[in-house]
Amino acid sequence: MSHPDFIFMLTRNDRTVAGAAEYLETALEAGVRHIGFKDIGQPVEELARLNQRIRAAGASSYLEVVSQDLDSELTSVRVALELGVDYLLGGTHVDAVLPLLAGSRIRYYPFPGEVYGHPSILGGTLEEIVASARRIGAMPGVHGLDLLAYRASVDVPMLMAEVCRQADVPVIMAGSIDTTARIQIVRDAGAAGFTVGTAALDERFPAPRPGLLAQLRTILAAAS
Repeated sequence: MSHPDFIFMLTRNDRTVAGAAEYLETALEAGVRHIGFKDIGQPVEELARLNQRIRAAGASSYLEVVSQDLDSELTSVRVALELGVDYLLGGTHVDAVLPLLAGSRIRYYPFPGEVYGHPSILGGTLEEIVASARRIGAMPGVHGLDLLAYRASVDVPMLMAEVCRQADVPVIMAGSIDTTARIQIVRDAGAAGFTVGTAALDERFPAPRPGLLAQLRTILAAAS
């Protein structure tokens, strides 16, 4: 069975939160080594500070794009390049993004399927989403996929398993992973990683004591 990377997002409801720097220190204390933020919610200067601290601690940094119009998405990609993040997650304008990332070291994991709304929703049938994942995953310059599995109105375990099976790239599961049972389903599907933000900050996981530190350790244990 695979052991997916737990990516802690310094976000609530698809926005980088105020006080993210404090949450980041708690994540590092818990042993989290994959930490990210969204392209909206805080100024670029704060995102730069977060990225610098993540990288200085020896962790991997992730920027997830939730802006949906083309111009905003390209602006976010340029921010990712300026910051020097390790991974760029999300976004839907793959053809326009790939030329900007050419020659960079950023690992690119766009959304498959039709994504809309805020917080983001994944539309389409299971077959349409899987077909989109196959097509996007085969594009040169795409290193993996960012699948909003629990934001889709389909059989989610089957969707995750089929995307992991048919898309020949690593798949990160994002959005509404808020129970240890869902983490188990992510593991069973063969995902490379999964993101949790709001659920940890709101202390939704059954931890032995209150607080974010216990939440993060509980999630790490569930993923291992």
